[in-house]
Amino acid sequence: MNITTPPKKELMNRSLSTITINIGKSKINDNVIDEIKRQLKENEVVKLRFSKGISAEKQNYITEIIEKSNSKLIDFRGNVAVIFKQRRGK
Repeated sequence: MNITTPPKKELMNRSLSTITINIGKSKINDNVIDEIKRQLKENEVVKLRFSKGISAEKQNYITEIIEKSNSKLIDFRGNVAVIFKQRRGK
């Protein structure tokens, strides 16, 4: 089975109406990762918004999130990242 990622433009359009998960002072913990996984399973596309206070560490956080959620980074601008994970069976 060959699974392909939808075009970036389509995913970015879908991200406009998707849930946004805010990541702030409490940083990345198991609860945040579990919520991201749950939202990816339900919606395939999730928008992550990082607080300005952790801007120096956001690249490390996005790398950790992608690895732990087994997702792909679609876009990363300023303090907002959009990630995607294909649903199984699609």
